[in-house]
Amino acid sequence: MVEAVPNRPLDYYTCAFRKSKMDKFLGCENHDTYFTNTQRHRMVYEILSRTVYGKRRRAEVGVARLLSEGAFTASFPLHEGPFQLPKSAVCPEELNQRQVLFEYWARWSRWYQYQPLDHIRGYFGEKIALYFAWLGFYTAWLLPVALVGTFVFVSGIMSMSSNTPAKEICTSGSSFLMCPLCNTCQPWNMSDICPMAKVGYLFDHPGTVLFSVFMSLWAVTFLEFWKRKMATLAHHWDCMDFHEEEERPRPEFAAMAPAMEQHPVTGVREPYFPKNTRLSRMLTGSMVIIVMLCVVMIFLVTVIIYRGIVSVKMYHAGNVVLRTQAGNIANISGCLVNLALILLMGQVYTALAEQLTKWEMHRTQTQYEDAFTFKVFVFQFVNFYSSPFYVAFFKGRFVGYPGHYGTLFGMRNEDCGPGGCLIELAEQLFVIMVGKQLISNVQEFVLPKLTAWRQRRALAKVRGTQVSHEPRRWEEDYQLVECQGLFDEYLEIVLQFGFITIFVAAFPLAPLFALLNNWAEVRLDAHKFVCEYRRPVAERAQNIGVWFSILEAMSHLSVIVNAFLIAFTSDFLPRLLYQYKFDDNLNGYINFTLAYAPPSYTSHPLCRYKAFRDKNGNYTLVHWELLAVRLGFIIAFEHVVFFVLRTIDWLVPDVPESLELKRKRERYLAKQALADNQEALLQSRGLAPSSPG
Repeated sequence: MVEAVPNRPLDYYTCAFRKSKMDKFLGCENHDTYFTNTQRHRMVYEILSRTVYGKRRRAEVGVARLLSEGAFTASFPLHEGPFQLPKSAVCPEELNQRQVLFEYWARWSRWYQYQPLDHIRGYFGEKIALYFAWLGFYTAWLLPVALVGTFVFVSGIMSMSSNTPAKEICTSGSSFLMCPLCNTCQPWNMSDICPMAKVGYLFDHPGTVLFSVFMSLWAVTFLEFWKRKMATLAHHWDCMDFHEEEERPRPEFAAMAPAMEQHPVTGVREPYFPKNTRLSRMLTGSMVIIVMLCVVMIFLVTVIIYRGIVSVKMYHAGNVVLRTQAGNIANISGCLVNLALILLMGQVYTALAEQLTKWEMHRTQTQYEDAFTFKVFVFQFVNFYSSPFYVAFFKGRFVGYPGHYGTLFGMRNEDCGPGGCLIELAEQLFVIMVGKQLISNVQEFVLPKLTAWRQRRALAKVRGTQVSHEPRRWEEDYQLVECQGLFDEYLEIVLQFGFITIFVAAFPLAPLFALLNNWAEVRLDAHKFVCEYRRPVAERAQNIGVWFSILEAMSHLSVIVNAFLIAFTSDFLPRLLYQYKFDDNLNGYINFTLAYAPPSYTSHPLCRYKAFRDKNGNYTLVHWELLAVRLGFIIAFEHVVFFVLRTIDWLVPDVPESLELKRKRERYLAKQALADNQEALLQSRGLAPSSPG
């Protein structure tokens, strides 16, 4: 998996650059190669960003302001030549950096190779390199959990034949006459759902409980070791002590700010926007977010009603297969409709959030990006996870009982399907997670090519009247797609992280699908940056920013959600209670979970329904015992898991001990190298200490 990549950047002891000490730095005698091309274009961009082109008091400063005003159509550093390899054979050391990245990183045939992170950093800068380092590290950590999840799923298949409750259902015949599923439906025999009862065991057996505990520990351990990896990379790339300098105002902010005031740090007069006005705009924006979240809830209710209508139509179709699978068909088709609504609402809200964030008038680009990230993530979290949360914790909770059913807009409230709510949750996760990944990958593959084709046509029209000549480097790069940053890339993978941790108890194959997607994602993103994007300005960074805090919050949320999922959605605890009180082999368990319709339900007397109620519809003692067991399990689960997590956090230092020692050694050598002539300097001033003796 490790491959020798040519022209690997050398690793030296480093320290902060000082022009007065230039002779102390290696390579200082060759001014043409002392700074890399990436460092040079970063310097050029810094100069262009600070250059005044108009009146300083009106903030007419920098190329970014000129771009926002339309004076220029684009501003970008050039790629270092073509990415295609020469037709004639050449030595690998003679390839340019872009060709090296294409040959040893962006090609699909390199899917099993480690990424050349030093080369990525040298060409694109630390910020982009850290994204790919994080994505690669996360993908590597997915491999063991994907294997464990697959083993848990296969073990469920192997043990299906020993599932006593499923056997009872399949051999019950007409012993359990179940109450109608809708007001116009007929009673049905529980034996009709034999196949779904067997399949439901794949997603609800003791192995899935253990796997959810394992995933909670995995998530926090992964983040702890990523902090170590992040510290190692930050030191290796000389940005461990990097802090963003005092940022200049955004060009859009400078153009639209109503006043000028002196900056308290720099003392320079610059555009100013009143804080109270910004706060009122942010509160207004928050109201818009709440309205959009309400729209998501409306769509969720719409999908619920759709499922109810489809299931009734399927039941009355007359076909035995359609009647027994009515709920399953309605759930899968509802998932597809829900996925379409999720993608549509995501596009609409992202555009709306962008306009809201601009309207809020944030001064710096960092403040703007943080506000935009918060808005979009909160919305997308609710947008993607509202339907799984509903199926996991609300569906089937408000059904009522025969003669006293709960209703929504005149329709009976949804109940869990024959196989239980966990199998429906697994269907939801599969359709939303895998469907979103497939659509995103197709978009990432097709859209850049369409955009580049349009730009080539536009440039061809401009050059049509000019004398024909070989396209220059800047013309070839202008035809490429403008790099839109890393926000969409991070958001996609962070949402995926939520799917594989928050609801993993219902879908143990989620890490496997995430692993397969990420193998493709690394190459798709690499190909985009090397072949299809204009070269972005290299930016320095020492971590992945606010996304790490989001990942930490989601890893802790996953512990709570999985505890409630096992306690209230899975049949794990009811089975455990029955084994403790009645029978270790679960004989008679199905009858134990069914109640009789009350005498007042005269349309179908003596039919059964799933609940712990007496003949009058009141909860039995078993219901309250089970509730106590569930609450006790949640408390024990959370305390044990969080204790182990805190222990892992304490045992695994954020910075490796060897790295800390290396940092101290580097500081010592830097002081020695830069201060070795201090004694001569002191002697020239008559301040040298007297010799001993």
